[in-house]
Amino acid sequence: MRLVLIGPPGAGKGTQAAHLVEHYGIPHVSTGEMLRREVRNGSVIGNQVKDCLAAGNLVPDSLMLSMVEARLALPDTANGFILDGFPRSPAQATLLEKLLVQLGRPLHAVVQLVCPDEEIVTRLAYRRICSQCETPYHLLFNPPAVAGICDKDGAPLYHRSDDHEDAIRNRLMIYHRQTEPVVDHFRRTGLLREINALGDVNIVSQTIQSILGVIAA
Repeated sequence: MRLVLIGPPGAGKGTQAAHLVEHYGIPHVSTGEMLRREVRNGSVIGNQVKDCLAAGNLVPDSLMLSMVEARLALPDTANGFILDGFPRSPAQATLLEKLLVQLGRPLHAVVQLVCPDEEIVTRLAYRRICSQCETPYHLLFNPPAVAGICDKDGAPLYHRSDDHEDAIRNRLMIYHRQTEPVVDHFRRTGLLREINALGDVNIVSQTIQSILGVIAA
């Protein structure tokens, strides 16, 4: 199964990707996590993109494509992948399709998680992430047992710079302006499957797996 997960920041792509990883046994390729890791490591790529990430802006297409191409070349993607965070513009969608044609591994589906903007702001402004294992928490809906500390490993939690309200709204503005045309692109190809991301995460997951089961059949 070769998938793209698409939707606004905070729609639950990471959560649903984890369910799909368990169900299909294929890797979750999150370009956002890859970029944030580069920033934390102080790499050349990290220094190039840290200001873009902090402001919620898009990273240059050439850099994103090279990272995705390198990741999909690894052997664990041979039986499929869940691509999250790329493509985020029509130009990136075209580049991805050309790459996958070259690899002989076209997409099976593009799953769009649909969620209202104000719900996104609430979800992200109160989100905290473990600095060690990157487990997400929510101060309102899923707080840690001890404030500011991860339940799993005791590491401190942090508030991502792009999860402050100004950056969230900028990310949403960018999403609506630049990424929503990607949805139209994949709708025209017949690959798009739209999913309501509100409600219980397990029900959302079951809905996604049911739709993908039809495609696989």
